[in-house]
This record gives sequence, structure tokens and C-alpha cells, in this order.
Amino acid sequence: MRSTKINRRGALLGAAGAAGAMAALPGVAQAAPGVPPTASGHLYEIGAGKHRVVVGGVAASVLSWKADGQEMLLTHDPDDVGEGYQGKTILPWANRIDHGAYTFEDQELQVAINEPERDAALHGLMSFVEWSPVHHRADSVVLEHVLPPDYGYPFQLAFRIEYRVDDRGFSSTLSATNVGRGPAPFGTANHTYLAAAPGTRINDIALEIPADTYYVVNDRLIPTGTAQVEGTDYDFRTARPIGGTEMDTAFTGLHHSGGEAVVRFGRPDVDVELWVDETHRYLQVYTDDDPSTDRPGRAGLTVEPMTLAPNAFVTGDGLLVLRPGQTHIGSWGYRLAE
Repeated sequence: MRSTKINRRGALLGAAGAAGAMAALPGVAQAAPGVPPTASGHLYEIGAGKHRVVVGGVAASVLSWKADGQEMLLTHDPDDVGEGYQGKTILPWANRIDHGAYTFEDQELQVAINEPERDAALHGLMSFVEWSPVHHRADSVVLEHVLPPDYGYPFQLAFRIEYRVDDRGFSSTLSATNVGRGPAPFGTANHTYLAAAPGTRINDIALEIPADTYYVVNDRLIPTGTAQVEGTDYDFRTARPIGGTEMDTAFTGLHHSGGEAVVRFGRPDVDVELWVDETHRYLQVYTDDDPSTDRPGRAGLTVEPMTLAPNAFVTGDGLLVLRPGQTHIGSWGYRLAE
């Protein structure tokens, strides 16, 4: 199989008093009220059985998932800002808006370009925003944030996210409520990276992606169309080693069964599953080929659960429109295979 090269990116309510009610677990950094103790914000450790997860308040990020003491994620120290949006909850759009410009309800809007080499607005507005705690228990944490309107995104949304750990892994459930006066465009993703097994690269992972279709992109990673995966290097419908295949590729046409679509990662040491519910009809796969630091590449991969396609604010592909008072709820999670 030839190696395929696709270049990487250049790039709800009631929180008052919740911090005082939060039950912090031992080993989680604490600070004076209102003063985040780390670059990743306040840290929240949760656990059940052999699983431990650490969530950072900035971007409601998944900073760590340990199973039997072994780190499962490609992540970063909480005192660093990290790279490649590791672990972040992406809102209120995922992936790119071409030129940062879009039209909604006959209104032409412009958001800031934060990926100038591709002339794109990448990964929303909340990647460096601290969320507030609602409650923190031994096996779960709930955070929330209200996004105020601005010139480029003149809509007001209230977000609440719950991370929960059970005896197989962890899950995330996000709710988004339009608390503004008019309809609002919306989409979300999560950018958690699964690590390769210790001492290996992702080439050794047997990957299974239940998707029939991938997005063809231009040299700025903006979709120009779709194609069937059959007969291409992007056909992972049957598990096979990643090998040298390089991807920064979006997929759709997911196969959901029993309300879930399941991506499987057969590492040499353990089998892991990413499940997404039916609100997530898109995945973005990146094989860590171009890290922004001097560490070796292909140390992990992200399969991003997405509710919309890349550039959806322009094309409408998968775009959700929330009416005033309307709430979207979606879930995904990682678990060890049985």
C-alpha cells in the first residue's frame, strides 16, 4: 500500500457558588478562588475502578486517562498550553471556516483568522477559555460556560459538559442551549489524542473506522468534495495496521449500530474503542505527522468526534441551527475493548 500524504494544519447555568461546593480529590492542584493553578486551568480528577481521568478547566480538556496506571493519551503537562489542541472541547464550530467568512440568515459575518497560513478560522472560539465547575464528585465532573455574542459570532450559547468514569473508561456528554434571541449556527468536536503503545509509533495500531466516505480537500485542507473510501488508502472499514498512511482527513457515512458508531484501535498491548452517538456523524482523523514541537511525530492519533463537516459554516454540511431555547445534547467516550 502506498503512503498517502496529506499535510497537517498550521495551525448551564447556576455556577455561582459552585466552586465552594466542589469536592476536590487528593492530588489535584488547588489555588485561591478565581486564580487558575495551571495553564490548563483548574484540574479535576475523577475515577472508577482502574480508570483515572484528569480534566482541565481550560477548554474543558481531557488531560489524562490512565488505565491500571498507564497513560492512554498523547497529552501535555498541565502547566503547558500543549500543541495541536490536545484534549480540547471545540466550540462553537469545529475544524475550519474558509477565510473566516460565512453568511447566516442573510447576514455576512467575519470571525478572526487564527490559521493565517491557510487563511482560515480554526476550531472555534473557546479553546483557551476556562469553564466553571458545577459539581465535582468521585467519578464525575460537570463544567459550564456561557459564550457571549461578538461581532463575528453574534449569538449567545450556554454550554454544560459532564465527564464520567466507569469500569471500562470515560464518557463526555455536552449540552448546548441557545440563550439568545435568534437562531444560532453551531457545531462541536473533541480533540483528544490516543497514544501509541509505549516504545512504538501509531504505524503498529490496527485501526477500524466505520465510515464509507471521506472528504477530498485542497492544499489548505478545505473540502472540495467527497469520495468513497473503497479502493483507497482511507478504507479502514475492516481493521488493518495504519502503517505509513498519513491522514488529516474527515470522514462521514458512519455506521451506527445500537445508537453508536465505534472506532477501534488495536494497539500491540491493549484494544481501545472510541464510541460516538448518533449526533456525531463526522470524524476527523489526524496521524500526528507534523507536531509543532521537536518531539517525534506519529506518537499518537486523534479521531475527533464531530457534529458537522469541515467548513460547515460556509457549506451547511452538518450545520446545526439552534432556535432560541433549543438544546443540543451529544455524547462520546473512550473505553477498553471487552
